[in-house]
Amino acid sequence: MKRKDFKAFNVLVIGDACTDRFVYGYCEKLAPEAPVPVFNPISETTNLGMAGNVHRNLESLGASSYLVSNKVNHLKTRYVEDRSGHIFLRIDENDRIERIDQKILLQIRDNLYLGKKIDAIIVSDYDKGFLQNEDIKYICDNNENVFIDTKKIIGDWCLNCEFIKINHIEFKKTEKEIQDLDIQKKMIVTLSKDGCRYMEKIFPVELVSVRDVSGAGDTFISGLVLEWVRTKNVEKSIIFAQECATIVVQKKGVATV
Repeated sequence: MKRKDFKAFNVLVIGDACTDRFVYGYCEKLAPEAPVPVFNPISETTNLGMAGNVHRNLESLGASSYLVSNKVNHLKTRYVEDRSGHIFLRIDENDRIERIDQKILLQIRDNLYLGKKIDAIIVSDYDKGFLQNEDIKYICDNNENVFIDTKKIIGDWCLNCEFIKINHIEFKKTEKEIQDLDIQKKMIVTLSKDGCRYMEKIFPVELVSVRDVSGAGDTFISGLVLEWVRTKNVEKSIIFAQECATIVVQKKGVATV
C-alpha cells in the first residue's frame, strides 16, 4: 500500500497512546469453583496502540511520522481465544492520562514542529485526558490540514479542522450536538462492514473475512490523511483509507498496513 509520494510527507500525530498487549490461549474446561472458562495462555504480543498505532501505520505506509503523546504507560491487555479470535477479557491499566504539556502544545503552530514543516496533523483523541477541548481548538486554530479522530462529543472547538473521522456509534452520540454547527461537510462517518458515509454519499467496502477490528480506525485515518495530502481529493482519500483498513481487519491483533 506504500506510495512513493508518501516518503516526502511529514505528519504529526497528537493524542493518547497506550501499549496494546494480546495474550492468546485456549479454553477446554470450566473452573470447578465457578462457571467460568479456564484460560491457558500460549503466546503474547505487544505493540504501541491508540495514537501510537496511527504513528505506526503512517510509517508503514512510507511517511515520516512524529508522535506527541503521554509519558505514563497506559496498558490494554486482551485475553484472546487463539482459534476463534474471541476476546474473553480486556484489562485497562493507568486509564487516565496526564494532560499534554502546554509548553509543548504552544510550539505546535504554523504547521511547524521541532523545526520541521508538517504537511498534516492528526489529532488522535481517545478522550483519556491527554487533550482537552481547548487544546484541540488551539491546534485547529493555529495550523492547517488538521484531521480529528475523537471519542469526545463534537463541539465548536473543532470547527477549524479539515475533516473529522468518527465511527457510526460515536456519531449517534454526538448527532444532536452538531445540528446547529456548520460541520457536516467535515464529517466522515465509518460504518463498519457497510463502508463509509460522507456528505450523504455511501462508499461501500469490500466484504472480507474479518479476524480482528482492533485499531482499524487508526489505519483508516492514516490512509485518509496521506492520500488527501497527495491528491487533495476527499473521495479518493476515503477509498484508499478503506482499502488500508480492509487489509488490517484480516490480521490478528492491532496491525498495520
